[in-house]
Amino acid sequence: MKFSVSSVELQRNLANIGGVIPQKSTLPILENFYFNVYGDTLDITATDLEISMTVHLKVKGSSDGKIVVPAKRLLETIRALPSTDLTFKSDPNTHKIEMTTQNGQYKLTGESTDNYPTIPEYTGQNELVLSADELRRLIGKTEFAVSKDELRPAMNGILLQIGKKELRAVSTDGHRLVRFINNSFSSSKDADVIIPVKALSLVAKCLAGDSKILFNDTHILFSLDNITLISRIIEEKYPNYDSVIPLENDKKMVVDKNQILSSVRRAALYASSTTHLVRFSLSKGSITISAEDIDFGSEARETLSCEFSHEPMEIGFNSLYMIDILSHIDTDEALFMFSSSSRAAIVKPVTQRNGEDILMLVMPVRLNI
Repeated sequence: MKFSVSSVELQRNLANIGGVIPQKSTLPILENFYFNVYGDTLDITATDLEISMTVHLKVKGSSDGKIVVPAKRLLETIRALPSTDLTFKSDPNTHKIEMTTQNGQYKLTGESTDNYPTIPEYTGQNELVLSADELRRLIGKTEFAVSKDELRPAMNGILLQIGKKELRAVSTDGHRLVRFINNSFSSSKDADVIIPVKALSLVAKCLAGDSKILFNDTHILFSLDNITLISRIIEEKYPNYDSVIPLENDKKMVVDKNQILSSVRRAALYASSTTHLVRFSLSKGSITISAEDIDFGSEARETLSCEFSHEPMEIGFNSLYMIDILSHIDTDEALFMFSSSSRAAIVKPVTQRNGEDILMLVMPVRLNI
């Protein structure tokens, strides 16, 4: 195998798919890239057995071939190179690899491709097309609330609900919930699919133009410009999220989003490291945000003006969850909808983008008054 390529172009494409490589694996072969050169095309594949990603890169090919390349050392080497032309060649018998540039030579040892997992050919039964902006917003607004609890596998992914007139994306970890609705979407059929958040995070890094998505009962495929990603879907039943979204939250507060986000961040510095509790004390026209850590005798309190015309109330939140929620509101003002100190609060942007409906929910923390 021998080919030449720009180091910058190779680095960019390796960075896109490098996230697939597992940090630690019981199968060491997975800690490698699969290189396949044919003509003037280089296919680079990475897999963790659940997700497989292939990038198709134009190169100056001199001889065809296949080899498995150590991912970590290759990535670190290419990342450290200046912008230069790089020649890559390997010996099919010894699996020795040599990379040369104008000023340097780098040698490493690869492996035979015989033991590398086979990436199956895939065709989906269902198809949808989304623009880069639509898919990027869908992922960006939901991925932060995905659960990391491996005992609740359904919540380790984002629920995609494909309807004939709308597309919904839902994520929750039991403390926060996000429901993102795209009303400008249309499909010929209805379907629900739970996609691992790792797969969607990798997709978000590579988005450029329109993305074609194919899926069946077990897998989903994303076709993105020169990249193909195939992932297993999570074959579990997603929780009935509609049942936890309160309908009676009639106490509304409108507040400057950046002010309250900054205030919560400062108050969080003085909150208990165990509960991360910040207290919202609401009265007509103002909100006081406070936190204290009794163990260290620290306390913080700030008061902001807001639009609130109901009876005074107090409610507590985990500051980390509240910061996440507010960080994903992209309007100048945030709308809070409360019911009581023991019921979930709803947070929304005051104005929604055309064709979108974003709802975020956060559970309260019990207050010891």
